[in-house]
Amino acid sequence: MTDHADSNASPAPAPAAGDLPDNLVRHQPLVPPDSVSGRALVIVVAILTFLAALTAGTAQLVASASHNWTDTIAREATIQIKPDPRRDIDADVAQAAEIAAAYPSIAGAEVLSRQDAERLLEPWLGQGIDLVELPVPRIVVLTLREGSQTLAEDMGELRQQLTDSVPTATLDDHRNWIERLSAMAGTVVLVAIIIVVLVLTAAALAIATTTRGAVASDREILDVLHFVGADDKFIAREYEARFFKMGLRGGLLGSIAAVLFIGGAGLLSSWWRASPGGDQLQALFGAFNMGWGGYASMFGVAALVAAVTAIVSGFTVRRYLTRLQ
Repeated sequence: MTDHADSNASPAPAPAAGDLPDNLVRHQPLVPPDSVSGRALVIVVAILTFLAALTAGTAQLVASASHNWTDTIAREATIQIKPDPRRDIDADVAQAAEIAAAYPSIAGAEVLSRQDAERLLEPWLGQGIDLVELPVPRIVVLTLREGSQTLAEDMGELRQQLTDSVPTATLDDHRNWIERLSAMAGTVVLVAIIIVVLVLTAAALAIATTTRGAVASDREILDVLHFVGADDKFIAREYEARFFKMGLRGGLLGSIAAVLFIGGAGLLSSWWRASPGGDQLQALFGAFNMGWGGYASMFGVAALVAAVTAIVSGFTVRRYLTRLQ
């Protein structure tokens, strides 16, 4: 009776992890979390992410500055009246301004004096030069009305009317400058995309090499995992999680360094604003203010690098495990 009762008794519950001997408790993850190659990979990923994020941020700055330039230039047009000894230039300037102000798409016409025109030449000719004997053109700055539906038509008619009434006057609607700025900004963005792709490719190659080395050094661990019934998907997920953390750590370090670099460049630009070099930096990159979208794109590079790290490591591990079978 006693034997029969014992045979019908339910099996004893499995001991909890705290009841197991120390040599059977899993104190470490299946995949060793850190190594010399792993730390080196984090540094490499951080450097590559820094370059990619800095490139993306610079492209964002140039695109933003180009957009501001285009908006400013598109709201203005200029009439240039060249001096002619056979004509009264002051009368020609006044007539050109009067003709332009009559068009509904033009909000205002400002006549620049000869002194103002000479000051516009100072960046190229220098200061302290007597320009009395030079035939300095006179400028009429036109402010265009925003949202005007007849702007293109009015510009064509105004150009023709100026040609008939003031032969020495030429109208510039800055269309060529707008096209050049747009082309330049598009080229910078395209180059930035190519650089980011190349950096991601280099990161993927480094990750694949490091993953193969890690899997080869963990050969005994993999044999044990296979012996206890772990499949390739489980092992690959373990490696993906490990390398994803390393990629994310390196990516965040690189992106933070790139943000700090651009922030420091903005501070230096503001300190040098009064100098010619500072003016050039302000003209090229604006006020180094990308907005939240620019900073988000820089940290998006870190997320992209982390995703590439996980995908490449998982793919590399699966291929390696397939060859072992």
